[in-house]
Amino acid sequence: MLSARSLFQEIVDNDDSFQLFCSIAASGENQGGWENARIAALVPDSMRDLAPKITRHGADEDKHGRIFQALLRKRGLPAVPVPPETDYTMLLEQRGIGLAHAKLRAEERLTEEDVVVYLAHSRVTEQRAADQMDTLVRHFGDHPLVGKAIRMISHDEDDHLSYCHEELLRLARKGHGRTIQQVLRESALAEIAIYRDVSLAVMAHMGRLLHWPAPKSAALAAGIRGMYAYERFAGWHRMISLRLPERRNALGGAPAPAPGYA
Repeated sequence: MLSARSLFQEIVDNDDSFQLFCSIAASGENQGGWENARIAALVPDSMRDLAPKITRHGADEDKHGRIFQALLRKRGLPAVPVPPETDYTMLLEQRGIGLAHAKLRAEERLTEEDVVVYLAHSRVTEQRAADQMDTLVRHFGDHPLVGKAIRMISHDEDDHLSYCHEELLRLARKGHGRTIQQVLRESALAEIAIYRDVSLAVMAHMGRLLHWPAPKSAALAAGIRGMYAYERFAGWHRMISLRLPERRNALGGAPAPAPGYA
């Protein structure tokens, strides 16, 4: 029987699939860390109060990248190149979601609208990350190899999502509400399509590494497409709602350490 638990167990138990999984995850987190560091450096003077939180966001993602790299080292495995079709962050940028890297590499200050775009894009992608980590914690939170790492990352992703909700609501009260809703909708509709494509690509690579039979690969692909159909019809709405989080000022302090994952 196919289940999230059995699939992830297969991936973790095999060196080649685990190597690819951690390499893809580390690459995405490192990219997010760089993006947030650049945004924090370029934030407009009118929003300088956000810079420490954006910096913390990036530091957390850098930490997550180090955690996945440490998991590889513990297995004696090097990172491997990330296949372009599995590079979620690169594909989002190519679709014009979030802030263009060319803008982040420049030295010109961002505008307030740029920061709104960043936060709205983050609200969508952090929802995906938080949901994925919730699933992994539910099934593998006590796993001897990856459980501790998964729990730490999941806690941070929940904080990131809370931060996005809180700051977007604050900016909506300052008159950015229409822009926020527009960017949220555009980001969510693009993200669910990119997530479908990346999921299909990742499962295709895993299938080759794990020698899955054709019917199993076909069933997984059908499940991914079915999830996309649901999200395209109605599920994307949960990715654009805003609510005041239970935990306020979630990124107001220093990044939590990750002992054992230098």
